[in-house]
Amino acid sequence: MTSASFKPTSGPGRRTVVAAAGAAGLAVALTACGGSDDDSSSSSAPADSSGSSPTGDGSAGNAGGGTALAATADIPEGGGKVFADQKVVVVQPTAGEFKAFSATCTHQGCAVKSVADGVINCPCHNSNFSITDGSVKSGPAKKPLPEMQITVSGDSITLA
Repeated sequence: MTSASFKPTSGPGRRTVVAAAGAAGLAVALTACGGSDDDSSSSSAPADSSGSSPTGDGSAGNAGGGTALAATADIPEGGGKVFADQKVVVVQPTAGEFKAFSATCTHQGCAVKSVADGVINCPCHNSNFSITDGSVKSGPAKKPLPEMQITVSGDSITLA
């Protein structure tokens, strides 16, 4: 009876390749949050509004227009809305009072994703921030969300 000889292949085995690919994907996912809790990880200055639709309403403090975000009716009382493209979250803590905060979590730079029950939520590590003042309600974040400047004119909310 003739037996075929077994020749090991050179290079890594299938399991090694699959495990390495999984580890690489995990490394990319973990570094996507990036940043740290130091002061340099956040800025309260809004991004350049070029390419965005200005309101041109001439409201005080907004001489050059700004980025139109929403109508006041779009922001629920006791809640808010995240504007991912502008990296801002607009909230209405009490009736008629509108505030805006950076949508970048101060823990590791992830984008906050939702506002519910008076809290701005970051899904990456479950940090939660108050819609009243951006302060940390639960960590791991240690620093509040920086406040952003908005203008409310009539029923329009504009990022200054």
